Amino acid sequence: MATCMKAFRLCSLTRGTHCMGGIPLVKHARAPLILQQQSMKKHKTIRWRKERANKYYKVDLPDFNEIKKRETFTPDERRIWMKKEGICQPRTFTRPMYISNTNSVFEPYIPPEGDGKASSLSKEGAGERFTELKEKGKSYKELRKIRQYEDNFDTTSFAELANSIYIETHDLLQDVKKNEKRLLELVTEKVYPEMTFGLDNKTLHWKFVESIEPPRVVHIRTNPMITKDNVYAQMTVRLHSKQILALYDRFGRLMYGSEHLVKDVLDYVVFEKHIASVYGSWRMHAKIIPKWLPPREPLLKTYRKPNLNLEEIDDAEDKEKTDNKEDEDNDEINKALEKQKKKYGVEIVQ
Repeated sequence: MATCMKAFRLCSLTRGTHCMGGIPLVKHARAPLILQQQSMKKHKTIRWRKERANKYYKVDLPDFNEIKKRETFTPDERRIWMKKEGICQPRTFTRPMYISNTNSVFEPYIPPEGDGKASSLSKEGAGERFTELKEKGKSYKELRKIRQYEDNFDTTSFAELANSIYIETHDLLQDVKKNEKRLLELVTEKVYPEMTFGLDNKTLHWKFVESIEPPRVVHIRTNPMITKDNVYAQMTVRLHSKQILALYDRFGRLMYGSEHLVKDVLDYVVFEKHIASVYGSWRMHAKIIPKWLPPREPLLKTYRKPNLNLEEIDDAEDKEKTDNKEDEDNDEINKALEKQKKKYGVEIVQ
């Protein structure tokens, strides 16, 4: 009985504990086993028992010593470890970039003034030859760089090839939609939109008659792109020939040139090749237009005829004539009044 009274006093002194019928609900070392009753910690409803149990997860902490050791792995050891753990190796993917052509002309060739008209014996012709001799030194240096990629490269045979590309390209321009694929094999993506602009609504007739002078290479330049090994070469070819050109609009009316008129044409055409590529080919890249060249003839455009009311135009012309006649009469009256005023020295009131 004394032991029960001690347990009761301990129960009354404990904060937040309640007794039922004088029996304490807490453990005590001196209390008998009958009185050591566990407090209920479970929820009174068991509906969400499974969900409440899943609120807690066991977390496996990483082994930091092993992670530190993995940092010293060689690529082969890392590959073996990843294969053992069943981890897929990451692959670094870089999007391939292919530059088929450049967007400009390296050091464009400056044609001498009067080229194609002055003879070699005249003053202008001698000046042209002297200018070519100055540029030949640098062109030969660039030619040696091209021959590092093409051993048997020859400028004379290339000039003939350039002339054939020039003729075929202008022949294909007469039907752009049908020959689009072949055109892109002969010209670069830079000059293609410039050559085909507006031809979808027009009709082009072009014919090569003959060469006045044999084509020749006048300018050679090379330039690396991004890396030193990625080299592009450009050659300027002088083409002096006789051609026929006629351009018609969508209504079939002649806009420029004539199908019966043969003209002398002097062109400086730039050809480009990606010489570092095994599959590179020479293509037309640009045309050099000298500053001293006179402006070409304007295009004859077709306009819609406006609806004119001839009666209103005649009435407006008659009214304008009447107004002009009245103005002339008033001027004559004013001149007469001025004469009378000067003659008699009086002021005349109208």
